[in-house]
Amino acid sequence: MCESCGCNVTSGNAHLVEADGPLARTADGSTAVEVLEGLLAANDRAAAHNRAHLARHGVVAVNLMSAPGSGKTALLEATIEALAGELAIAVIEGDLATERDATRIRARGVPAVQIATGSACHLDAHLVHEALHRLDLEGLDLLFIENVGNLVCPAGFDLGQHRSVVLLSATEGDDKPAKYPVMFRAADLVLLSKADLIPVLDDFDPAAAERHLRALASGAPVWPVSARTGEGMERWLGWLRALVRG
Repeated sequence: MCESCGCNVTSGNAHLVEADGPLARTADGSTAVEVLEGLLAANDRAAAHNRAHLARHGVVAVNLMSAPGSGKTALLEATIEALAGELAIAVIEGDLATERDATRIRARGVPAVQIATGSACHLDAHLVHEALHRLDLEGLDLLFIENVGNLVCPAGFDLGQHRSVVLLSATEGDDKPAKYPVMFRAADLVLLSKADLIPVLDDFDPAAAERHLRALASGAPVWPVSARTGEGMERWLGWLRALVRG
């Protein structure tokens, strides 16, 4: 996890540990644990600020997390198309490099801010704060934060979101909740993405995936969804509508 590998220092919070930043010096001058705890506390404060900022504008934020290639951007494209004219949507995209996903979203007529994290394997609240100030939140209903593809580190950082959704692709294996418990415990909803492939795969059992999730004492719903065929999309869209209505 980020507590041990050091990747919790991002371009958004590096100012806290560099030069004369408030975490550049610890009580004994060397304690790494103290610095990491300080960074996480600072992240939580920034997340609370983000949530308050969103609340002032009446915007609901959803953090989308998954392994790389699970279909987050494709799901967003299908969602944007389905809700066009009904909900005002914006997207914050997180990737190590390139603007490719943000370009795809903008092509759907929706504002998108790309965050290139460089070597950081997750978004944090400081990076999201900067992105929020590049968006016009007035009149917005729903903000998606597409996190960096990673089943480990993103789960450890509150971004100021109201709900967290984890995608588990049919191509990944149904044991992922057991292997990555921190991520799946953080989920308010688990979507079995690329569900159209389940009938042609003999190594993905949706019931097994749900059993692994329940073994974590998670009561999150588990729904199959396919951005390609539309399977499960109406239930997903209904969940989003109810979330926005509050």
